[in-house]
Amino acid sequence: MKTGFVNIFGRPNAGKSTLLNALMGEKLAIVSHKVQTTRHRIKAIMTEKDYQIIFSDTPGIIEPKYKLHEKMMQAVKSALEDADMALLIVDVNESWEECDAIFQALRLKVPALVVINKIDRASPEKIRESIEFFAAKKYCKGTVTISATSGINIKNFLKPILEILPEGDPFYNEDDITDLPTKFFVGEMIREKIYELVQDEIPYHTAVQVREFKEKTTLVKIVADIIVHRETQKAIIIGDKGSMIRKLGTESRKDIEAFLQQKVFLELFVKVKPKWRENELHLKEYGY
Repeated sequence: MKTGFVNIFGRPNAGKSTLLNALMGEKLAIVSHKVQTTRHRIKAIMTEKDYQIIFSDTPGIIEPKYKLHEKMMQAVKSALEDADMALLIVDVNESWEECDAIFQALRLKVPALVVINKIDRASPEKIRESIEFFAAKKYCKGTVTISATSGINIKNFLKPILEILPEGDPFYNEDDITDLPTKFFVGEMIREKIYELVQDEIPYHTAVQVREFKEKTTLVKIVADIIVHRETQKAIIIGDKGSMIRKLGTESRKDIEAFLQQKVFLELFVKVKPKWRENELHLKEYGY
């Protein structure tokens, strides 16, 4: 049996989360057009009779500005340490030289495939040039071209991965699709709605903490706090006469119900915690 950790690295917005979701056929990682949406390492477990692949979505590689960013880059570091192989994802329309500099800096000790994404938005000539550019790099054991949003031919995509992965016993039960608790995904779905519905920089200043998750006979009761830096941000999240918080609650509840396949009662509160992104205790409390 082929088994191992296949960890995904790349710049913010290269399509790491979209790729993970497409591979799993299930939404495990939240997606937004805004950069730095992914803050945690998210493992997705794909098990078939002759292989188990543990994919990891990781935060986009950035220069840390806050303690929160440092925690995000620690998630990247831990993914580097346990990888059996790496998927280095590139937006075909981004600067290849900048992506190359990031991949060189990773100092990979495992084989890597370069995944050239968003090919639906590039000419055949540009795609060919990108393949040639990355294929010449020392860290590259092969290239794969995809459009993660348009769909992936899973069989073709997995073939070069399975050729590289070692043989071994599975790490997880065949029914497991992730190692993270349901509460984590509930918090992420609420955070995704903040990215969708609240403009500008506000989403980057927010965290979500699920305080209560109770499964009752007819529904699941969820109580969550949206954490912000300042009172002005709290006012924006609440909205005029509570319009924004109601919208956030309604949209989040729909997604959570679809995910849990159960009725949900969701209560949202907004709390101000100044400079939470720099506070070690707050970061730990919010799961970072």
